[in-house]
Amino acid sequence: MTILPISMTMAAIAALLNIWLSIRVGQVRTREKISVGDGGNEAVIRRMRAHSNYIENTAFVLVLLVLVELAIGPATWLWAVGAIFFAGRIAHGIGMDGVSKARMAGTLTTMLTQLGLAIAAVVIVFLTPVAVTDAMTTPSGAEEVAPQ
Repeated sequence: MTILPISMTMAAIAALLNIWLSIRVGQVRTREKISVGDGGNEAVIRRMRAHSNYIENTAFVLVLLVLVELAIGPATWLWAVGAIFFAGRIAHGIGMDGVSKARMAGTLTTMLTQLGLAIAAVVIVFLTPVAVTDAMTTPSGAEEVAPQ
């Protein structure tokens, strides 16, 4: 059994933040007496967009974290990347209530996290030797070759 401690922890944090953002939407809906949709209310729209934006971005980060951790194993820098990402997502959620610098910081950390993990994934793919098996020409199994 393979346990990915970083990815599992980050997925758990992601679920908790999702609940937090959902609660924030519900609080404004309750206060404004809007049960379905946004009712044209800017506060509800902002909270809904913060939650939607979180969902739109978090899946990519979690998938990349899982794949990078599977490829290289647990690494301290992956813990840091996850922590920075979630700090940025909290800042973005708060920023959507009108604190523009927090929103901008959250957006920037989200984009940089995705970019950094995407680059790391591509680097791992192209710099890690892989076993190539061709049963027709190498009956003994695999040989190590660099990807092309």
